[in-house]
Amino acid sequence: MKEQLNIVKEKMQKSINALGKEFSSIRAGRANPAILDKVTADYYGTPTPISQMATVSVSEARILVIQPWDRSALKLIEKAIQTSDIGINPSSDGTVIRLAFPQLTEERRKELCKSVKKIGEETKVAIRGARRDAMEKFKAMKKNSEITEDDLKDCEKKVQDLTDKFCAEADKAVAEKEKEIMTV
Repeated sequence: MKEQLNIVKEKMQKSINALGKEFSSIRAGRANPAILDKVTADYYGTPTPISQMATVSVSEARILVIQPWDRSALKLIEKAIQTSDIGINPSSDGTVIRLAFPQLTEERRKELCKSVKKIGEETKVAIRGARRDAMEKFKAMKKNSEITEDDLKDCEKKVQDLTDKFCAEADKAVAEKEKEIMTV
């Protein structure tokens, strides 16, 4: 029973961690190396993340500098960024690539806030899915006489408390990301 509760808690925590990772890749007008996490370049026939091919650093508030360890990879990285969905054109001087993040328009900020809310809602759906799975397991345990009616009620309450806690955490993360987007 305790083990099942820990499994549920772990699943819910993974949902929150995934939410944080997803939010780090949303650009909010300032340079953030995490935006390149999903971008891969075809390096010697293998799709390789840019972070494994180059040093990625923030030189100014809105400028990201990518310095490949292998100069021959410069064009590959540049092409990978152009074909990705980050929406920023890279500029290269032969040794480094610079990504200049434009100032966000009000309309773009509102679009980003909508997508942040959508991602937050998907996370809460995943958390509630973990709750549903746990409730089904506990009901099956009760049916098989592994736990008593009181144990079942106790477990349901604990799972619901975990669900409420993690949903509130997701809401808080969404609110913080929206605030960041709107104030940059």
